[in-house]
Amino acid sequence: MEFAVENELTPKKIVAELDKYIIGQTEAKKLVAIALRNRIRRLSLDEEIRKDVIPKNILMIGPTGVGKTEIARRLAEIANAPFVKVEATRFTEVGYVGKNVETMVRELVDNSINMVKKEMMEEVKEKAQRAVEERIVEALVPSKKKKQQASFTDMFQVFTQPSQFERDKNVREEDESLFRKREEVLQKLRNKELEDVEIEIELEEQASPLFVGLGPEFEDMGIQFGEMFESLMPKKKKKRRMKVSEARRILEPIEAEQFIDQDRLFQEGLDRAQNQGIVFIDEIDKVVSKGSPSGPDVSREGVQRDLLPIVEGTTVLTKYGPVKTDYILFIAAGAFSDSKPSDLIPELQGRFPIRAELSPLTKEDFVRILTQPKNAILKQYQYLLKTDGVDVVFTEDGIDRMADIAYEVNEKVENIGARRLYTIVEKVLEEISYEAPASGQWEVKVDKNYVDLRLGDIVLNEDLREFIL
Repeated sequence: MEFAVENELTPKKIVAELDKYIIGQTEAKKLVAIALRNRIRRLSLDEEIRKDVIPKNILMIGPTGVGKTEIARRLAEIANAPFVKVEATRFTEVGYVGKNVETMVRELVDNSINMVKKEMMEEVKEKAQRAVEERIVEALVPSKKKKQQASFTDMFQVFTQPSQFERDKNVREEDESLFRKREEVLQKLRNKELEDVEIEIELEEQASPLFVGLGPEFEDMGIQFGEMFESLMPKKKKKRRMKVSEARRILEPIEAEQFIDQDRLFQEGLDRAQNQGIVFIDEIDKVVSKGSPSGPDVSREGVQRDLLPIVEGTTVLTKYGPVKTDYILFIAAGAFSDSKPSDLIPELQGRFPIRAELSPLTKEDFVRILTQPKNAILKQYQYLLKTDGVDVVFTEDGIDRMADIAYEVNEKVENIGARRLYTIVEKVLEEISYEAPASGQWEVKVDKNYVDLRLGDIVLNEDLREFIL
């Protein structure tokens, strides 16, 4: 994103954008908005001062399902920044079976490269479309092949052939006729008149990955060896028959890649990952050591110590080049129900100076979550069922009852936050989703009575409630 555009992202505007998708948690939103704004401020500093300004990493504390992941994901989306979410539990200390912590930085770089590639492909879209048109026209009206060398017996017929002038004239007429035909086909192609015509296209076959199953510690090395051998091996080509419309879709990204400057792509991708990347480490509380000198606790503390240099700032080697992690923003999150942030090793605590505590959701929050966000659950179901000709109308008392049940089940069974709403709404609409589509348009009103009809017995029966909701 250009700085001119980023400059409009004030903390208040960032919070306003987050409010479109996440209900409540104002304090956490303010803290992440300030952190993002400080990154933008850093970019306008002189190089000498900029290198000393490091991002203030954030530790989000709160129960599951209250919006920790969503805040981080939406923040990256607003900033148009590379983003990767990882679970701390997927990593294990070096020497144990599991992923190396450096893989999260490599994933971030991959995402960054893909982001930049997408933008660059958009820049060359017109060129790519022209190249695709040329390939399709060539498949529909093949250009004249070079004449094959005359055979020995043809040598005796040389005197019976037309003169050189006549031969050249015929060639010119053939070329003009071919040119006119290709122009006609191109015009029809642009007018979308040939979308269902079948053509034969030659495509490069995807090579099967080499060095599979080397284990996590050799994972990235295996990929690099594979790519090195692929570049040395000749590309296999295969002819495929498909409709013109499908050929457009398949060929456009292939042709666009031909126009992309790979060196610029890798440089911009690495630069964006280093200076704008956001890494979200979820379930950080699950690698807290309980104080036991043996067993899984050994590995848990080891993971924290492995995370430390990455968060502090180090250089990680990737297949695109070295990446410095000094200016990547790290956001860690955890419920900390069985532990405290102070149980993390002191060095790691110090690398997450900003603490954002997220509060549990109330019944009123559930009502707002069901209806207010841009991607509200009820809106999603209304759009889905509308495709089958079903108009679902949610009444105020129906919404209130669903929120009430979700809150009650969270209190009595297990508090999984807003995720409980998905289970409730899915159960309420199960019968409607099954019956649709029906003959003709129909409307269903989901009110308090309907919700009780679908969920009443389940809510009252403790065994059913625990297994179904």
